[in-house]
Amino acid sequence: DKAIMFPLIRRCCFHAPFKLQKVTGPRLLLYGKNETTWSSLGLQLQRGVCPLSRSPSHNLVSVYAIKLQAFHTSLPFLKKKKPRDSETRGPGVLQRSMTALKDSPKPALYLSLAGLVPFVSVPLAMAIQGTYYPELVFAQVMYGAVTVSFLGGMRWGFALPENSPAKPDWMNLANSTVLPLFAWQALLYKDITNGAVLLVLTLGIALHYDVALLPTYPKWFTVLRVVGTVIMTLSLLATLLLKMIFEEQLNNSRDTMQI
Repeated sequence: DKAIMFPLIRRCCFHAPFKLQKVTGPRLLLYGKNETTWSSLGLQLQRGVCPLSRSPSHNLVSVYAIKLQAFHTSLPFLKKKKPRDSETRGPGVLQRSMTALKDSPKPALYLSLAGLVPFVSVPLAMAIQGTYYPELVFAQVMYGAVTVSFLGGMRWGFALPENSPAKPDWMNLANSTVLPLFAWQALLYKDITNGAVLLVLTLGIALHYDVALLPTYPKWFTVLRVVGTVIMTLSLLATLLLKMIFEEQLNNSRDTMQI
């Protein structure tokens, strides 16, 4: 009987630390998130402990549990920290665009900016003088038609070389011929307002071709195209706005003179 009872008592007395070590891994740390799991863990420990071993081993279990609970709740720096917004955010669109413009060849950049001067100078001159000049407006629309035709023909020059990434197919060449046709139509209108509006639409179509439909240009040239189209469009719209304002002022002055 002694040979049978001694291993049984030894197993009951020393089984609890072994079972506690088996549960003291990441599962025990996860159990520490709420109180109910601690109670279930306590019941699980009590089931594995023999009644004969409550005095030494039960105290040992409680000491280990308290230590593990303190370890779990007293180290908040072990939790994963959320990255800051500045660390997760990449460079913005404006920053990437400025970087692409800096990488552009200097002749292309300077000539493109110089080509915007006739667009900007017309509404600026009329705003400074406070007078509507139909000759200047017609010159701006004509220059816009030439610029749109140039943007259309530029696609031919980009697609024809043998080592070009763009192919001389219908998509590249036929779409390029649409722009000069619209520019020619803009010059046929008797009312210069209709011609300017058509040019604005044609500039939008040309930008859509180069950015979305036929995206094989270098990055710096795409950014340059976007900046140039925005400036040309705003200049034409400013000219139309000044034309409306000055014509309305002229009509009001004529009405007052007749009265």
